[in-house]
Amino acid sequence: MTAQVTRKQMRTVFAETVIESLAADPRVVMLTADISSWFFWEVKKDFPDRVHNFGIREQAMIDIAGGFALAGQRPVVHTYAPFLIERPFEQLKIGLGHQDVGAVLVSVGASYDDPSWGRTHQAPGDVALLDTLPGWTVYVPGHEDEVGPLLSKAIAGDNRVYVRLSERANSEAVPVSDGFTVLRRGGAGVVVAVGPVLDQVLAATATADVTVLYASAIRPFDHAGLRAAVTAAAPNVVLVEPYLRGTSAFEVTEALGDVPHRLRSFGTWRDREARVYGTAEEHDRLFGVDAESLADSIARFVA
Repeated sequence: MTAQVTRKQMRTVFAETVIESLAADPRVVMLTADISSWFFWEVKKDFPDRVHNFGIREQAMIDIAGGFALAGQRPVVHTYAPFLIERPFEQLKIGLGHQDVGAVLVSVGASYDDPSWGRTHQAPGDVALLDTLPGWTVYVPGHEDEVGPLLSKAIAGDNRVYVRLSERANSEAVPVSDGFTVLRRGGAGVVVAVGPVLDQVLAATATADVTVLYASAIRPFDHAGLRAAVTAAAPNVVLVEPYLRGTSAFEVTEALGDVPHRLRSFGTWRDREARVYGTAEEHDRLFGVDAESLADSIARFVA
């Protein structure tokens, strides 16, 4: 009888990584807005000046993170994605971007991890919104084992990094890198899977003659990696992202600016809001990013 391995959630790995960083690096300060603050209650006793909970004052939290960065600290800032990116967007633009200082923003909730909370806790447009600001690195881990290396790298730097966590994860981790990892090779086209949609993509393309690329680091976008894959296959590109459909379409166009190609994007709707609750899996089917829907759509597109 095989023993069942209990997997950690991405959020747990995030907290463990930050706690280790607090002990190892005196620059690190941890800022929360109630969400997940309980992970840091014990470590706050050791570092009372470097662990702070701001309640539901997200705009102030981002500006204070900018102040810490100006003073030479490395702020790690955490809450639900809509409260981290959308609500304090002006503070991200001015307090961090215009001041040209760095911070590590770590979100939970993804696009619709728990639809029962409703629209207030959903942020499918977060990465697209950050794309309007220069200088952001974006990590979208697809497995809990990818969180530690990505987050440790982010904390060790001094730039602006967004780490987008999800409660949903792929069955296996892929070694993290700065660009695309080739998981399969085929001749009919290239399918790009970002973060926690990889399992659906692999299932959807199990019998398809396509190259599958995976990324947990999506900004900066790996133009060279995509171009190399398309050069070796038919110029049919399928982009599957766990957020707003077509978020990386501009990057694909930049990468293939002089290469005639076809592009099909999958993700959450752009033209209307999903005014429903249900489960995350039901939302996958609604948006057409479940394995069955993707298999049909990809097969018809590359044919």
